Amino acid sequence: MKQGKIQTGKFYGIGVGPGDPELMTIKGLNRLRSAGIICYPACRPGAGSYALRIVENLVEDKSRFMGLLFPMEKEMERLLPVWKESVETIHQKLREGTDVAFITEGDPFFYSTFVYLFRLMRELHPEVEIEVVPAVSSITACAVRAGVPLAMADERVAVLPATYEKEFLRDALRHFDTVVFLKVSSVLPALVSLLEEMDLIDRAVLVEKCGSPEERLVRDLRSVKDERFNYLSLVIVRKEGR
Repeated sequence: MKQGKIQTGKFYGIGVGPGDPELMTIKGLNRLRSAGIICYPACRPGAGSYALRIVENLVEDKSRFMGLLFPMEKEMERLLPVWKESVETIHQKLREGTDVAFITEGDPFFYSTFVYLFRLMRELHPEVEIEVVPAVSSITACAVRAGVPLAMADERVAVLPATYEKEFLRDALRHFDTVVFLKVSSVLPALVSLLEEMDLIDRAVLVEKCGSPEERLVRDLRSVKDERFNYLSLVIVRKEGR
C-alpha cells in the first residue's frame, strides 16, 4: 500500500499583546495551544524573550517552545541571513506536518519582528499557508492604562518613533491632536526638552512595559528625563481633553 504524502503544516503569527496574558485574544490562545511548535525571538542562543514570558504559563508542555535567534542588530545585511535561517528552521517543521506558531509581543503587523519572517516565508516558500492573528497593541493598552483617550470625533492621531529628527517630531506635535512616541528610551532627554519648549510637557505621560509586573506609569517626565527606560516604553501626548 502506497503511503500518503504528509500534509504541510500551517504557519501562525500570533500577537500576544503588550504584557498582560489576559489581553490575548481567544483566537490567539486557541492557535497557541493547537500548534505543535511555538517559536519565540531570542536575542542570543538559549535566551528567553518578553513574548515568551507573557505566554509561558498558558502552555502546559514547555517542550513545545523553541527559541529562534533574532539579535539586537540594526545592519540589514547581517540580519537577513539570520532571518532566512529562522525561516528555514520553521519550514523544516512545517514540511514534517507540524503546525508552527511564532509569538510576538504586541501586534504581529505593528513594528514586529514577525513581519520579516512573514515576508521571507512568502518569498522563499509561497506554498506555505500563513495565518496572522492580530492582538492588542501597546498603543491602545497604554492609552487605557494612562486614562488618556487617543482620539474622539474628528481628532487626528500620529504614531512615530521618537528617534526621528527634532523638526519632524515638532511638526507632528503641531499638526496632530494626539501623538504617540515609540522607542523613547534612548532619546528621552531630547524629547522632554522639546515638549518643554512647546509647552506640552504637562500633557505627556510615559508608560513602560504595559501590563507586566514591571509596568511603570510616569506623568512628570521632567523627573525621569535622565533615567534609562526599557525599550518597551512609549510617551503619549494629548494636547486637549486630558
